[in-house]
Formats: sequence, C-alpha cells, structure tokens
Amino acid sequence: MKKYDYLIVGSGLYGAVFAYEAMRRGKTCLVIEKRDHIAGNVYTESVEGINVHRYGAHIFHTSDRAIWDYVNAFATFNNFVNSPVAVYKDELYNLPFNMNTFSKMWGIRTPAEAKEIIARQVAEAGVAEPKNLEEQAIRLVGREIYEKLIKGYTEKQWGRDCRDLPAFIIKRIPLRFIYDNNYFTDRFQGIPEGGYTQIVEKMLAGADVMTGTDYFEFIKGHEGIAAKTVFTGAIDEFFGFVYGPLQYRSVRFETEVLDVENYQGVAVVNYTERSVPYTRVIEHKHFEFGKQPKTVISREYSSEWQPGVEPYYPVNDEKNTALYERYKALAETRPDVIFGGRLGQYKYYDMDKVVAAALAAVDAEFGTQKN
Repeated sequence: MKKYDYLIVGSGLYGAVFAYEAMRRGKTCLVIEKRDHIAGNVYTESVEGINVHRYGAHIFHTSDRAIWDYVNAFATFNNFVNSPVAVYKDELYNLPFNMNTFSKMWGIRTPAEAKEIIARQVAEAGVAEPKNLEEQAIRLVGREIYEKLIKGYTEKQWGRDCRDLPAFIIKRIPLRFIYDNNYFTDRFQGIPEGGYTQIVEKMLAGADVMTGTDYFEFIKGHEGIAAKTVFTGAIDEFFGFVYGPLQYRSVRFETEVLDVENYQGVAVVNYTERSVPYTRVIEHKHFEFGKQPKTVISREYSSEWQPGVEPYYPVNDEKNTALYERYKALAETRPDVIFGGRLGQYKYYDMDKVVAAALAAVDAEFGTQKN
C-alpha cells in the first residue's frame, strides 16, 4: 500500500473533520473504520424513506456560531426542536422540568406555586450532606420529581440503585420556571435534512476509506503506512489495557418498522419507571417532520459494557478518571499519535464539542493558516 501523511482510525465526526481539514492542507489520509459503514455513531440510514439514527438520537445543538456555520457548509439543517416527553406509569410529563411539568404534576399555574412546593419537599427531606445520588437529587428537586422522573430512568442508565451511585453524578438539575419544552438552551438546533451520513461522506471525499477494518489487525502488517495516526478508538485498548480497562456503559437498540403513520406523536419518549426495561423510544420520522405512510421506532436499553460490545458512555467517576489520567500520561509519550473523540479522550461529547475538539487538534497540528 502507498504511504500516507495520516492514518485516521474511526470515521465518526472527529476523524472525519480532521481528515477533511488535513486534506484541505494538502495532506493525504487513509481512514479505516471497524464497522461496515462510515460516520460512527451519527450514522443514519434510509428505512421506508425515513432517515433512521441507527445508534440513537443525534440532535445537533450549539451556542457556537462558528461551529454551526461549519456544519451547515455540509448540509442544510432543519428547525427541529427537541421537546421530549416522559412517561411514568399512566402519567405523561413534558421535559425538561418546566412549568408544563409542574402544572401537570401538581395542578398549579404560577412559578411561585411551583417553587413553594419544591422548597417544601426539599426542606421536608432534610438532606444536609448528600451521601449518594438519591439524596443529592432530592436535595435539588424534592421527592416527587425525583421519584417519578429521575429515579427509575437513572437506575436503568447506570444499572444500579440510586442509593449506590455517588452524589457527584448529579451536580445540578435544571429547573425552568417558564412554559418552554425546548430541551436545549443553545441558540442553534436542528437535524440535517437527509441525515448525518451525507455530511461525513462529503468530509471524507478525497480520502482513501476502508470499512470493516480493525486497527489492531490492520496495523500488524502496515506499521509504517503513515507518518502520524489520529486514533479515535478506546485509549486503554490502544495501550493494551496495561493499567486495566476503563469502564463504560453501553446501549442496545431494538428497531422495527410499524405499519402506522404516527406511533407516539413526538421524536423522543423517556420511560422513567424502573420496571419498563427500555429507557426511551425514538420515532425517527419526527426528526425531519416526515409524512411517510409507515414509521420506524427504536427502543433503547442501557447495559453494562463488556469486551466485544460497543462502548458508548464513559463512566467518569473518580476511579475511572484517575485511571484515564494514567493513560493520558502514556499518550503524551506518543507524539506520533493524536487521541481524540469520546473514546480516545474518555469523555462524553455533544456533537458540537466533538467538531470543536477536532478543529482544535487541527489548529495544534497545522496552525490556523490553511494552504
């Protein structure tokens, strides 16, 4: 095989942005991808004419105008606003926690009434120094919101009782005393018309791309294929788990086509009761205001990560953060490798932050001046 300036491991947003910017500067890139398709977790595929987010809902939102303009150069974004609902038993509530939520829960109308109820519940709980996530949440929002809308959902996400989770996981819980169901507070928000895969296709145009290719197998016979590597896989795996494995949570998806036009009336419904095995149901057509005669839904199940299963969310507790710092120190001894993305940097990233981090890596590598 020919030699390249950069071997980019992973074709998600981080790797794609880096490849695009490197090629703009006249560099050659080989992109290898373990999956059988490009675009990583933002991959979308057409099913019944609906752009399905195969790896969970991805709603682009940012307050950074430069990042918004950057991604809009690759696709036209619609005006989708994320306004999920939560189901608890036979009750339905708006998210995020706002006056619509409080009005439904308590039959009140004004912010003053909502604040009084929450303050009373917090005072009745009498939690001075929270010792676990349950006490921390009750101290922030009172018992009723916690019991109905936080407890079961959180326990499904983490796979353990809230009383066994550390308090620092929930540092704050936003309470909005206005009638506004917009989940995000960012200035810009939307879904690319036609899905996310097309964005990555445009970014990778001009690069050599190999899908279905595992880095650790590939590199055995191609050690000198590139002057430098951009690695977006798991940093602990790169170093052979020399300090032990980092912990992740994973997600399993069950997707099905339904012979109905509209299944749940909204893109995202969270199921907050612990006895319901899935955390949420996504109805994909609503991301792009679809009118197709059928619909596609995905149920999401949170699970413990095991080797061989796709890692999704870093477990950024004190133990794993300390372990990551050891791997980060090892990474600094490898100036020939740039570690990036949620697995390479062991950090949960929103999409806009992934793009920003990749652009920052580009600036560090090349400077801000393009050829």
